[in-house]
Amino acid sequence: MTTPTRRLRPDAVLVQAVIAGALSFAHLHDLASAAGQSGWKAWAYPVSVDLLLVAAWRRLRTGRDGSSWTWFAIALAASLGANVATAGLLDLHQVPAWLRILVAGWPALAFLGGTLLVHAPAPAAVEPEPDEEPSASEVEVHRADTPEPVPPAPAPAPELTPAPVKPPAAPAVPPALLDHARSIADAHRTSTGEQITADALTARLGLPAPTCQAIAAQLQLT
Repeated sequence: MTTPTRRLRPDAVLVQAVIAGALSFAHLHDLASAAGQSGWKAWAYPVSVDLLLVAAWRRLRTGRDGSSWTWFAIALAASLGANVATAGLLDLHQVPAWLRILVAGWPALAFLGGTLLVHAPAPAAVEPEPDEEPSASEVEVHRADTPEPVPPAPAPAPELTPAPVKPPAAPAVPPALLDHARSIADAHRTSTGEQITADALTARLGLPAPTCQAIAAQLQLT
C-alpha cells in the first residue's frame, strides 16, 4: 500500500511575508550601516528588531497586556522607520546625530524588551463560574396529584396528678406532760364545775401551740 504524497502548493500569503521580511531586513541593514554600524553588526540589527517583533506577537497571542502592546509598537516603529528612512526621505550619507544615538542604543532596548516579554508571568486564566442551575437529568419530577404523606400528630403528654398534701403529723406528747395537763383540767373542773377550754389550757401550760393542740385533742377539749 503506497502512501499518498502531498504536493507543496504555493501560498500567496507566505510568499508575501517572505518578500516583506526580506525588504524590511535589507532596509534595517542599510540604515544601521549608514549610522556607523559596519560588518556583522549591521546584519545583527534587523535580526534584533524582527526577534523583538515576533516575541511581542507571541506574547499577545497568549494573553493581551499593556507591556506586550508597548514592545510590539516599538519593534514595529523601528521596522517601519527604517523602511521610510531608506525610501529617499533621509540622506544616508549624512545621518543625523539623533539617529546614530537611536541605532547605538537599540541593542540594550531590544534586550530589555525581550527579557521582559519572555520572563514576565503569564496572565491568569479566568475560570468560568460553575453553573448553579441543576441539569435536567438531576431534577426530580413529582406528580401534583399525589399528596405527600402527613406525619402523625404527636400523642398528648399524660397529665400529672398532684400528690395529695399530707397534714403535718401531730407532735408526740410525753406521758408525764399529758398527766400534768390532765391534772390541770381536773383541778379546773373541781374549782369551777366546768371543763377547761383548749385556749385556757394552752395559756396555763405555756407550751408551743402544736404541742398544746395535741394535748387538747387527746384530752378531748374544745
